[in-house]
Amino acid sequence: MTINRLEVSPLNSCDDNFVTITAYSSHLNGRGDISVYCQATQSTNVPIIILLHGVYGSHWVWSQLGQVEQVYQNLRQQGLNEFVLVMPSDGGHFEGSGYLPFNHADYESWVVEDVISAVIDTQPMCSDKSNIYICGLSMGGYGALRLGAKYPKVFSGISAHSSITNIEDFTDFVDRKTLGALQQTTDNYGGDVFTTLNDNKSTLVPLRLDCGKDDPLFTANSQLVRQLITANINHTFEIFDGGHSWEYWHLHVAKTFEFFANIEQAQ
Repeated sequence: MTINRLEVSPLNSCDDNFVTITAYSSHLNGRGDISVYCQATQSTNVPIIILLHGVYGSHWVWSQLGQVEQVYQNLRQQGLNEFVLVMPSDGGHFEGSGYLPFNHADYESWVVEDVISAVIDTQPMCSDKSNIYICGLSMGGYGALRLGAKYPKVFSGISAHSSITNIEDFTDFVDRKTLGALQQTTDNYGGDVFTTLNDNKSTLVPLRLDCGKDDPLFTANSQLVRQLITANINHTFEIFDGGHSWEYWHLHVAKTFEFFANIEQAQ
């Protein structure tokens, strides 16, 4: 057996405010893991941000490789309102599930139903009145764009960093076995981001996305944005220096937190 890729957490990388949940999911036909970052609070109905990871990763990478809680803490000190950060596994399907539905397992419903229920059931500061936001990087951005568009009654805002935009974009990141499996999705839109956004544009919640100039997905993101403009789909697209890296995502996830905070303040 050959191991081709590894994501390894650094030593002493977890903050004391982390909770890990393992949930049995009928949608996964098995167990899934969720990391939750929540500071002690007397508040109720605290809004939730779901952060979806990319290929090869799992629930811990946003924190232990991206130090997302440090970004959040710094912004809190500057006046950012309170959120609970929720980081689920994608379900562990080959090199990445794409957060897609399949006949054998529904990785989409795992996020939209089970992850949210697990957090509300276990974290007292959250409730079914908490607004829920969705964000992701790379494959996670792909998931955030698709799920945010498909479920406007669940999510109040969407943010995507360096997003995959269709199943063909996975080619440079996964092996043939994973790509072939992704192509078997039962998704009504064939896993295409623009088709999903366009078909649901009448109910689309606030949307932002960004990509680095040196990212291999920059061309695909630029094409998606041109399609959004042509279809008159409201969005914000930001271009930054940088590539497909944790350094980039650590720096620019602050844009996501600020975007969601502005939505909260407008309500």
